[in-house]
Amino acid sequence: MKEQYDVIMDESKSPLQRLPKSQQFQIMTFLSIMWTTVFCVAFSAWSLWGELVISHMAIALGVVITGITFRTGSKKSHRDLYQRKDGTARYDDIWGG
Repeated sequence: MKEQYDVIMDESKSPLQRLPKSQQFQIMTFLSIMWTTVFCVAFSAWSLWGELVISHMAIALGVVITGITFRTGSKKSHRDLYQRKDGTARYDDIWGG
């Protein structure tokens, strides 16, 4: 079961790994909406379709925003350029940080 999950959800094992990240996100969002529709048809739960689509899109968007935030946060800041090897600032930090 873990192997099947990894093929779908792990980007390093996914068949979509060669596509740009934005296309991977678009395809996975489409697939989540498609599977929501399939399960709503299967269980005759049309009254829940809208809520499920919105929740899938909200989760996918949250994952993307979190990834962008972590990627941006891991980059060096401009203050790292002006720091001495002993950890003290080379210049006064007028911004108070």
